[in-house]
Amino acid sequence: MIGGSTACLRIDEIDEMNAINKNIEAIKRSLPEGVQILAAVKTRTLDEARAASDAGIRLFGHNYVQEAEAMITRAEDFDADWHMIGHLQRNKAKQAVEIFDLIESLDSLRLARELEKRCSQAEKEMPVLIEVNSGREKNKTGILPEDIGAIVEYLRSCDYLKLRGLMTMGPLTGDPELSRPYFKETRRIFEEISRTQASNGDVQILSMGMSNSYQIAVDEGANLIRLGTCIFGPRDS
Repeated sequence: MIGGSTACLRIDEIDEMNAINKNIEAIKRSLPEGVQILAAVKTRTLDEARAASDAGIRLFGHNYVQEAEAMITRAEDFDADWHMIGHLQRNKAKQAVEIFDLIESLDSLRLARELEKRCSQAEKEMPVLIEVNSGREKNKTGILPEDIGAIVEYLRSCDYLKLRGLMTMGPLTGDPELSRPYFKETRRIFEEISRTQASNGDVQILSMGMSNSYQIAVDEGANLIRLGTCIFGPRDS
């Protein structure tokens, strides 16, 4: 062995890390200034996350609290902000408050109340994004557009939860262009909240778009995109 961890990697592992770097460089070149990339690392390895960090990524997202904790506790060697981007169950709120830097998936008033309680106990401020069910899908979590006002009003009264913006998934379809109306609707709500300053936070983040739809999302005003496959490649089956 020739000293240093890279020398211990198999050739295919080195190729994988190089591919991650090249993917991120290509994505960055395609984006306008001001759009941040979040690497969605569900089921990914710590080495893959580290490779993304080496390529300049600072935001990382996890869908599950337990999986996130396993990675975050081992990732102290690189600079990262960790976002919760999946559905958060209320019984996981305490753990989520302990390990995440931002929660993107605030999807109910009941969850907001639980998070405020847990943040109060931990004496920790937590920036949050309201998840908008822009497609009005019954099988998905998120706040319906017409109900956003009530949760914004609650967040105004919170001491620890700080509204930073909105997140949406939009219906998953084969054609990313079909997501455009849902991104437009979420941006409309975002601009209304920002204009009226109807929160006690600094509403600046519009998180929309994933690997198959981020270009449409950016067209419609997203300034944070959540990418997995186009950074790391397809997940192992």
